[in-house]
Amino acid sequence: MSSRPNDPHSIRFRRTAPARPRRAAPPHATYRPAASHVTLAGADWLASAGAAPHHVHALWAENPGAPMVLPCGTAFDVVGLPALFGRKVLDRLWANGPGSGPVAVQRGRLLLFAAPGTAQRLPALLTWEEWARAMPPLLCHGTGDAVTVPPLYPPADDEPVPPAARWLVAPEARHPWLPDAEVLLWACVRVTREAAGPDLRSGRAYPEDAPATRVTSTPAHSPG
Repeated sequence: MSSRPNDPHSIRFRRTAPARPRRAAPPHATYRPAASHVTLAGADWLASAGAAPHHVHALWAENPGAPMVLPCGTAFDVVGLPALFGRKVLDRLWANGPGSGPVAVQRGRLLLFAAPGTAQRLPALLTWEEWARAMPPLLCHGTGDAVTVPPLYPPADDEPVPPAARWLVAPEARHPWLPDAEVLLWACVRVTREAAGPDLRSGRAYPEDAPATRVTSTPAHSPG
């Protein structure tokens, strides 16, 4: 590796055990790769979301343990789900295929990284989906929005409390596979139907969550 401070390939990563290889999950079984550090290829992909990838790499080289605000709409869109519903959706994606792209936890919500264009198409699909009213709020971040991504690698194993921002499925490839709006809609509908039972007497499958909204785009949050 180069020793130049602004060289993107000078980022130092913590040595960890090799990540488990991705594989197709057996039917009716939950499989998801363990949380791990972001690889150099994954950092390249994240940095490509901005107009100045070298600047992003330079910031990471100074402090790889800091979160980073990155724009959506180019390399990825992001769909934010409440924690309980989001984990069930993630389990569904891995149990029955096709899996997921990178996934992060941020302030009590799951951030599912999706194909560009998902933030626009998913709300449009929900307007025609009868189960949408039973879903909790889905926050779609696309062109013009930004999200705060977790640090490149997890904190020390002896941390008493998990950090507020962390990777569940860390980016590990320069061109990761990302689910599109149809894939996410499929998973959300199935989780909602399972939670609601045979009918929708309660009006919502997840009554502990606020009423569903079609789409909400939120501005960038400063790291903190």
